[in-house]
Amino acid sequence: MTADHQLALWIAHPVLQLSVVIGLLRNKLHRSFPAFFGYLGFQILSFCFLFPIHRWGNYTAYFYIYWACCAVNLILGFMIIHEVFLDVFRPYYTLKDLGSVMFKWAALVMLLVAFVVAASNSGEGLEPILQAILTVQRCVRVAQVGLVLFLIVFSRYLGVSWRQPSFGIAFGLGIFAGVELATFALYVGGPMSQVTVNATNLVTYNLAILVWLSYVVLKSPVRVSGDSLFTPRRWEHGLNDLQNPGTGDSLIPMFESMVDRAFSRSQADFPTKADAPEPVGEPTSASGGGFRAVPPRPQRIQ
Repeated sequence: MTADHQLALWIAHPVLQLSVVIGLLRNKLHRSFPAFFGYLGFQILSFCFLFPIHRWGNYTAYFYIYWACCAVNLILGFMIIHEVFLDVFRPYYTLKDLGSVMFKWAALVMLLVAFVVAASNSGEGLEPILQAILTVQRCVRVAQVGLVLFLIVFSRYLGVSWRQPSFGIAFGLGIFAGVELATFALYVGGPMSQVTVNATNLVTYNLAILVWLSYVVLKSPVRVSGDSLFTPRRWEHGLNDLQNPGTGDSLIPMFESMVDRAFSRSQADFPTKADAPEPVGEPTSASGGGFRAVPPRPQRIQ
């Protein structure tokens, strides 16, 4: 593939992305997916800066602006993953809260890994920063592929249709992320050249934008109600029991009731003084209303 072909593929990016933006605005999906909408807008804006500098500007300026845009794209890409996750678990509040906490910890871990890579790099100048950006980029790509696999496996349990926009957004990101990771591995191993890697990534990204466009244009089906799904509701109740151990059928009230029953049975086995039988005796009156103890009479010795 020649340089002109790669340039044509690059110019096709903002054209297709603008079509997706128009589709989001027309179907009012930009309110449900603001991070994805902002990602597309930033991609179009960055192309307006990078393309003129690449064609007629300075290479150094293009180099710095390109990697700065890559850093912003990483943040937006991670936000899109979080946004799709929240949309999938929207009917399940406890699972959604747990997912938000997990994503915050994942972001912190990726930042720590990037800091360690940048600090351990022996290069000077901008090279440690580039290594950190590339490390975080690989982490985000792995997370995007994992999100697609998660939706493919658990979509039936969560009531998510493959025709819904959240699945289409994740599917497009997963396609591009998987191909980018594969081409990077092949490039490091040696079988694939840099030109082939760039051309493959450009074609794959155009396919991902076409996937987004098809999901935005097509009308998504109504999602299955969460009340009719047994498995996620069981997960929801299980997390609620872990968060609120003092309510419901927790262990402490159950043990207290067992101890109370044990004490009540032990008291029933030993009668009280009021329930003890009276000694045998003769009636104290003709009415027989009471008894008094009578000592045994001595027997006469014959």
